[in-house]
Amino acid sequence: MRFSPFLLASFLALTSSRTSAAPHISSLSSLGKRCTNSASDRACWGDYDLSTDYYTTVPDTGVTVEVYLELVNTTAALDGVSRDVLLVNGTFPGPTIIANWGDTVGSIPFINPWNGYLLSKVVHLYNGLTNNGTGIHFHGIRQNFTTQNDGVPSVTQCPLAPGESITYTWRATQYGHTWYHSHFALQAWEGVLGGIIINGPATSNYDEDLGVLFLNDWNHETFSALYYDAEVNGPPTLDNGLINGTNVYGDLGSRFNMTFTAGSSYRIRLVNGAIDTHFKFMIDDHNLTVIAMDLVPIVSYSTQVLSIGMGQRYDIIVNATETSGNYWIRAIPQTACSNNDNSDNIKGILKYDSTNTTEPDTSAYSYDDNCDDEDSSDLVPYLSLDASTDTTEDDFAVTVGKNSDSLFRWYMAGTTFVAEWDDPTLLQIYNNDTDYTTSSHVIELDTANEWVYFIIETTGAVPHPIHLHGHDFYLLGTGTGTYDSSTANITLTNPPRRDVAMLPASGFMVIAFQTDNPGTWLMHCHIGWHTSEGFDLQLVERYSEISGLIDYDTLNSTCVAWDSYVSEGDIVQDDSGV
Repeated sequence: MRFSPFLLASFLALTSSRTSAAPHISSLSSLGKRCTNSASDRACWGDYDLSTDYYTTVPDTGVTVEVYLELVNTTAALDGVSRDVLLVNGTFPGPTIIANWGDTVGSIPFINPWNGYLLSKVVHLYNGLTNNGTGIHFHGIRQNFTTQNDGVPSVTQCPLAPGESITYTWRATQYGHTWYHSHFALQAWEGVLGGIIINGPATSNYDEDLGVLFLNDWNHETFSALYYDAEVNGPPTLDNGLINGTNVYGDLGSRFNMTFTAGSSYRIRLVNGAIDTHFKFMIDDHNLTVIAMDLVPIVSYSTQVLSIGMGQRYDIIVNATETSGNYWIRAIPQTACSNNDNSDNIKGILKYDSTNTTEPDTSAYSYDDNCDDEDSSDLVPYLSLDASTDTTEDDFAVTVGKNSDSLFRWYMAGTTFVAEWDDPTLLQIYNNDTDYTTSSHVIELDTANEWVYFIIETTGAVPHPIHLHGHDFYLLGTGTGTYDSSTANITLTNPPRRDVAMLPASGFMVIAFQTDNPGTWLMHCHIGWHTSEGFDLQLVERYSEISGLIDYDTLNSTCVAWDSYVSEGDIVQDDSGV
């Protein structure tokens, strides 16, 4: 690995003050006394381990990892066909942010072993785009008492204007992996995305960590150019898909490759970064040991085929059980919920000899074409926590219709979401302006530490990946048909906890969480078209505490710069604002 001496410097920072409701921060002085995390003992982490309740206890490393991200307009031929893209530091995917459990992220250098890009790690974002606002959301990061750093234009900030910079700072209270992406228009799927690794314990041992592996759908016309057609006719059929930013298209492009050493075991951190594709992932002739979902360690289980929805993440371990040969790595779009013109050819190659250029002749495992989650009986959190009986309950019916311009809009409980770029919810709260309660779909949760139950259901034939910001939620149950409390199979005892789960087609899901994190949080469908078409709502949690968490100068200056940019150009908002 090659490192820049300049970027090798880490940045130490004083631990910021916290309210008594924030997680307990354990001293770094004892870190490392009990055991050392190693290939033979991945369950330990210094004086902490898998049994540590990471919702209440976080190591105090005293370290701030510092990242510099710049968005650029450029062209790229990711599958051999050149097109306009928006990239982070010029790469797809963008640099991986790497930290340790307990660090403040606000980044250290790293070479991704799969693409050789130099990566560096408070997060400084410079908008170098020519004609786009932006904002970076750290998907799945709880942002405990740091709601302003959630990176959602119209909700936690104004869009960052071209030529402007912003700094995001948050604490790595969880461990595992996730991703960051733009939450402005459809930028996330034009290339504004990258991985996040937070090192910590794991529920199974392995020899080598190969880092984040992205699965994406792809198109040769930009997604922004396709948006109007999606509004009129529904989601379009896409041209292709990518594995870690590359694939072939006809005779063009190149495959993603990775090389194993026989007898070793490898951790792979999967991210579905697609706009509208649910994948079945597999490696021919190899089993997958699943050890985490989203940012939640689970009791490990083995499978040959992994079902991964938009926005979801799974950590897997693959044992190099073969001794030679090449094997297909497959990301198979599920036609039950979307269409892709290259669906049988989104593949990479696993090699046991890097010099072997022979195309694999292996066969795929059999699978059912569906967009269902992994079976909930397999998704057992290692840290066992139970949900409580409900205190507050709400029921959201999901529907789709056309507005007065005959454009598709999605509705939750009869409301389609529209927020204003130049007047984000946090600014309205700071100014004691309650217009946000009528301008977009808002659920107010004023009581601290109560349990909230949401029932989300649809009669439509389309499944939806439901994502909640600021929280893990407890997935209490899903089913087909209309929710009926007397017949639904609801589990309160250590149910799956995650931040994205699939709402079944013509079915329901029931989720629960505690109001333990003051702020304004988005809940939305992670199909990119649907987010832009209004399938969103806001949770304003513990209103009276939010103003005290806001850095007004940063919030206001970003909005002033955005207003100045808008006044100089013809900038029109044509989507939900998020």
